[in-house]
This record gives sequence, C-alpha cells and structure tokens, in this order.
Amino acid sequence: MSQQQQAPQAGRTSQPPVGERIATWADGRVGLFSLAKANLRKIFPDHWSFMLGEVALYSFLIIIVTGVYLTLFFKPGLNEVVYHGRYTPLNGVRMSEAFKSTMDISFDIRGGLLLRQLHHWAALVFILSMLAHMTRVFFTGAFRKPRELNWLIGAGLLILGMFDGFMGYSLPDDLLSGTGIRFMEGAILSLPIVGTYLVMFLFGGQYPGTIWVPRLYMVHILLIPGIMAALLVAHLILVFYHKHTQGLGPGRTNRNVVGMPLMPVYMAKAGGFFFLVSGIIGVFAAIAQINPIWAYGPYRPDQVTTDAQPDWYMGYSEGLIRVMPGWEINFLGHTLVLGVLIPLLVFPCVLLALWLYPFFEAWVTGDKREHHVTERPRNNPTRTAFGAAWLALYSLLLIGGGNDLWATHFHLSINAITWTVRIGFFVLPVLTFVVTKRWCLGLQRRDREKVLHGRESGRIVRLPHGEFVEVHEPLVQEDRYALTVHHQYQPLEMPPSVDENGNVRQIGWLERLRVRMSQAYFGPTGQIPKVTREEYEALLAAHHHEPAEVRH
Repeated sequence: MSQQQQAPQAGRTSQPPVGERIATWADGRVGLFSLAKANLRKIFPDHWSFMLGEVALYSFLIIIVTGVYLTLFFKPGLNEVVYHGRYTPLNGVRMSEAFKSTMDISFDIRGGLLLRQLHHWAALVFILSMLAHMTRVFFTGAFRKPRELNWLIGAGLLILGMFDGFMGYSLPDDLLSGTGIRFMEGAILSLPIVGTYLVMFLFGGQYPGTIWVPRLYMVHILLIPGIMAALLVAHLILVFYHKHTQGLGPGRTNRNVVGMPLMPVYMAKAGGFFFLVSGIIGVFAAIAQINPIWAYGPYRPDQVTTDAQPDWYMGYSEGLIRVMPGWEINFLGHTLVLGVLIPLLVFPCVLLALWLYPFFEAWVTGDKREHHVTERPRNNPTRTAFGAAWLALYSLLLIGGGNDLWATHFHLSINAITWTVRIGFFVLPVLTFVVTKRWCLGLQRRDREKVLHGRESGRIVRLPHGEFVEVHEPLVQEDRYALTVHHQYQPLEMPPSVDENGNVRQIGWLERLRVRMSQAYFGPTGQIPKVTREEYEALLAAHHHEPAEVRH
C-alpha cells in the first residue's frame, strides 16, 4: 500500500475520542472546563452530622420519582363509582374515584403498592431528617452570619413539607384521611368572620363537596413541590457558596476550610450514601405497612375511625386541639370557638419561635462577624436550653395528639393524660430550660477544671506530710486549644443615665430589653468564664513549687 493511501488512516486514528470531542464542543459554548476546574476541587469540611441534610435531599428525590409514577395511575376525582377489584371485601361498595384508583394502584398495578409505601415512607423520613438537620444547625450555631437566609430556606422547606405531606395522605379519600380533612375544616371554621368564606372557597360549597381532592392534588403535585424544588436549589447553591460550617479543631478558623475535595472524595461518599438511604427506605416500604386504606374503607361524613391519627409531624397540632378545653364565647354576635381558635394561633407561633430565632440572637449579641466554625452546645447554655425546651414541648404535644392510643396501650386514664399534657404545656418547657442550662454550665465548669488541672489519672500518691491526693495528667495542647478557642461574648451594660453633655439620656424599652437579655445570655448566670492565658500561666508557675509526685 502506498504512503498516500496510509495517510488518511493515520489521520483518523489520531482524532480524540467522541467523549472528549463532545466535552470540547460544550466547553466552547458554556465554559465547561473552566467551570469544572474552579468548582470540582472545592474543599468541603467533613463530619457525620452533615449526612442528616443529605438524607433529606435523597429522600426528597425518592419522593419525586415515586410521585411521578403514582400520578400516572391516580384519578383525583370524587365522583362515586362501584368497586369491582381484587380486594374482595370491598367489592360492590360505592366509593370515590380517588379511593378506587388508589385501590387499583395497591392491588392491580405491578409494583404499585411498593411505590405507594416508598412514597409515604420517604415523606416521613424527609421531614424527620429535615428536623434533625435543623436541630444540629441550631445547637451548633451554624445559622449565624452569613447563613441566616439558608436557615430561613430550611425552615420553609420543613413547613412546606409538613403541609404537603398532610395533603398527600388526604388524597386517597379513605376514612382516615377524610377525618383529617374534617379536622382541617373545623379549624378553618373557627376563624372569626372569614372562616366560613374560606371553607366555601376551599371546598367549592358546603363540606365535603366534590372539588377539594382535585384542588389538593394540584397543590400537592405542582405548587408546593415546585416551590420546594426552587428552595432546595437555592439552599444547595448557598451551601456550595458558603460551604458547611466546620467543627472546632486545630487549624480550623473562620478564614480557612479543612476537609476533602468535592471531586472525587465527597461525590463518591455522597453517591454511596444515596444508595444506602434508598435501600433503607426500600426495606421500610417492603416490611412495614403504612396507611392501609383498604382497612379503613372509603370516607363517609357520618363515620370516623376510632384510632384516627395524623402522621407524626402533624401530631403536635392535633395535640393542641385535643388538650385545649372546649371554650366558646360570644363576641359582637359571633361565636368564637376558643377551643379550636387558640390552638390554631399557637400552632404557627411554635414554628415561628424556632424560625426567627437567629435574628433574635443576632440582635442580642450585636455580632456582625461571619462565622464558619461551629460552637459546642455547652458553650451557649441559653440557646441550648431554649432548643431543648422547644423539643420538649413538641414531644409533649405529640403525646397529647395520641392521648387515646397512650391510654389504651398503657392502660391509663385518658383524662389523666390530657391534664398531664395541659399542665406540662406550661411547666415542662420551663423545667427543661432550667435543667438543660444548668447541665451546660456544669459541663463548662468541668472543661475549665480540665484545662487548669488536667484529667483524673486514677493514681493516688501520698505526700510527705501524709496527705493522699490523686495525680492529674495535664491535657495535651490540642485538647487545651479545643476547650478554650471558642469566643465568649461579654454582656451589654446599660448606658449612663446622663450623657457627656450633662443631658438626661433617653433609653427606650427595647434597648433595656436587649441589655437584660444580653446579661441573661452572657452574664454570670449565663456562662462560665473560660480559662485565660494569664490564669493558665500563673497556675503553671505555682505548680513548680509542688512535690514532683503531684506534678507528674
């Protein structure tokens, strides 16, 4: 073969692979290489608690995938039909199209029941992991500047997830979900003046009507998921921009990041964790039955399930209603059902107290610095005590929401449980706050003693004059650093009543409140002063005069 015939073959073999040519084409139009080079090696701090947020992300993806599959077969209609399907006990029973299509998904569609279980379990895990993730962020102070916006986004995702979950398990129109819708209708009716109009608007007329399932369906699959997806993207962008906060440790400051690169280390771990989360949720869906609508039957307004319980995340709202006395008053010709209206007003206040807390703490401290290193919960006792009190109240109201089940399962008086929750609503948060704060202060004292005197070695020596003492081992430098590196705020002081010109200073009530809150947070009753460098050096100098047995 001649050289002229071989040249084209050599030219063809020297061409880059197809994948590289496609990447080069894309880079010429969107700057793919430069974008990847700048971001794929981005360093992220690493800690096991970051996985809580990833569990929420992966369960949300499972919700979307399974939800898309279920929408192909679900019929959001309230027109009555007669059931003739594989579930024999309900054959010949009149029911809505929504209930019948859910029965068909469960018994006639291949894999339908498993997908329903995956969808429901993923929703429960999604909200639980979001709550756990926000709890971690709260107790470690990871919501501080510049992450206040991300905290608001996370709280918004939690609240939207709760309401979307409520709408989701209401769609099948079974007796359990219908009871929940009836509960919602009663709560809306308790609103003065506008309650009746809102019910007419939501249900298209008198309850139950025929339009509320299609309306909830559109909100459940389009409106709220769209908002949540947008918030989730914004949340991830801010996390990528700010990076995770990193824990206290040597070399970790607000000006650097100690961790692993996004690619390949972090992405490999995230990919493996996604399959792990999916597998565990799949096991839940396969072996743990949830929401068996065929056991409840189709909804009828004249019936109610005796053990009707909402999903756990809405249990505290149920608890507020159940433990509230059935008070009613007449005001300007309108009957105010306080037994429902007051819980309806307390419900958002409990959530807002946690949602808006970062701005309250920033106002108290007046701190405008950026924070990229977390705090140990013990080093901010008041905040930790507040969070513990919130969790205690939430847990107590969950018990109140299931007071009938607690009574039947543990053979207790339902009235005793109700009154315990009523009293505990006012007592338990205060008691939890006091106990948690004292616990944190005790841990701070322990840390202070460890820095000054070291840890107990368990070795007893006898001094020349006969006294027996335990030898303490001094901490290594790394441990001393971890126990003393945190910043301690100084409490604010009330400005002088007279200014430098001799004029009486006007101090508003808001400034007085801020000073008092600052003293409660960071005064002598709010924190234990950490060891200073001067204290430690003075103690070292004093140790030189002790017997060698005690020093070592």
